[in-house]
This record gives sequence, C-alpha cells and structure tokens, in this order.
Amino acid sequence: MYLTYFNGGWSEGNTPLFGAMDHSVWLGSSVFDGARAIRGRLPDLRLHLQRVINSAERVGLVCPLTVDEMEQLVIDGVAKFPPDAELYVRPLVFGTDGLLVPVPAKSAFALTLFDAPMPKFHGFSACLTALRRPDPSMAPTDAKASALYANSSKVIREAQQRGFDTAVVCDSLGNVAEFASANLFLVTPEGKVVTPVANGTFLSGITRARVIALLAQEGIAVEERTVRPDELETAVEIFNTGNYGKVSPCTRYENRPLAIGPMASLAHARYMAFAGLA
Repeated sequence: MYLTYFNGGWSEGNTPLFGAMDHSVWLGSSVFDGARAIRGRLPDLRLHLQRVINSAERVGLVCPLTVDEMEQLVIDGVAKFPPDAELYVRPLVFGTDGLLVPVPAKSAFALTLFDAPMPKFHGFSACLTALRRPDPSMAPTDAKASALYANSSKVIREAQQRGFDTAVVCDSLGNVAEFASANLFLVTPEGKVVTPVANGTFLSGITRARVIALLAQEGIAVEERTVRPDELETAVEIFNTGNYGKVSPCTRYENRPLAIGPMASLAHARYMAFAGLA
C-alpha cells in the first residue's frame, strides 16, 4: 500500500507528482529522506525531517514545510494504516521550475508512506567494488540527493552480477566509505569496533550516530577513523546501519563467510530496545 500527501491531500497508489518540464525530472533537483514507522513507533523521526530540510537547502531548494508540519503529517498518515504496520516514511522535496538552476521558491513537497516490513536479522553478502564515491568537490555529497543514487544503483548492479547482495564502496582516495546504501562497521581481530570517519564522501547516518551512542552506553567505544579495504579481509565482524534495516550483519564478504557476531547482535538488540520494539 502506498499513501501520499501532495498538494494538500492524501491519495492511494503511485501518485503522479511531476511534469515533463519539471526541473527535478529533467535535471535531477530532488532530495528525500527515509524514516521508519514500526508498529506505531517513529524512532528519530524529527532528525530525519530536519535532514530533508538541510538537504533541500544544499541543492538549491527550499522545503515548503517545517519539521513540526511534516511530523504531524507523518502521524496523520501512519494512523491510516493498521496498528502493526511496518512502514517506510519518505519526505521528498523537488524542483519544479528553472533552467540549469532550480528556482527555490518553486520547490514542491510530497510525503509517501508505504509498506516495508523490517528485514529479518539474517545477514547479507558483500564484495568490494572498484567504483568510487564522489567527494564534496564533485557533487552535493552533504545532501541526501536523489541524483547521487545513480552511483549506488550502479554499485549494486555490479555486485548482483557478481552474485552478491551489495558492495563496499571506497572514496576517491581508496579508503572505505560505506556500503552501497548503508554505513559500515567492522570489528577488528583485537575486538575494536570501527567505522569509517565521516569525510564528506558519504552521509554520516542518523542510525549510525544512534548505534554509536547506544554502544557507548554499554561501555563500547566505536573508533571513527580511516579504514583501508584490506582491513575487511581480517575483520571478525562486519555489519551495517541504515534506515531500512537499522542494523544488519554481513555474513559473507567476498568469498569469506562471517558469523553473525556478538557486536552486531548487541547493536541490533540495543537499537530495537531504543525504538521500543524489543
């Protein structure tokens, strides 16, 4: 089920939003964010809504709604689904006018909620790709810009052609950035939990920050530092964080099987407890 708020009203199905001459269609001026509504719980919703406002500004758009207004729309929309629904919450801001540069005042907004069951904590496979993330001198990497996802899609296509679910992507210097669509954590042979330091080539995610804070409450310090690709070859655990699955373990990296380890399990359990879902 899809439910979209657009131009003052709610509609079901794949609601048409764009015209052929809209800047977002022609030249890619759109940003979005992804939050979760899980059985009525809305973890970190306001942070996601603020981020879509920030993203819009960074690509020359202006979100027409405030965080408070969007939050109320999300609450209203979630109430239209069954109480046990597991939903993806996607605010979208897009340009409708302009030639090469979008006209900020002509930015439009839509909020879509759709069924997206939480994935099981079963794990995924990943390889290393030769493709790279752009850096801030190349693209609006400080925004959750729709145009950046052409890079992610290409990475995932390549990985799937090789028999993997996703891939690890490096930055322009060859250091690990993240997975194709989620942030990356690893556990070293010495038991240290590490995640690539935010260097402008990937979004330092809201769920990433939440997991770091939750592990800190358990007395576990996460090292944020440069990570070289060869460290993944010796890691005893690899897992990701992201809005869609929150915390998911990598159970095969290249041709090396990995167990669902205690750190990924702890991060997942603590996140679920934080979200009121344990």
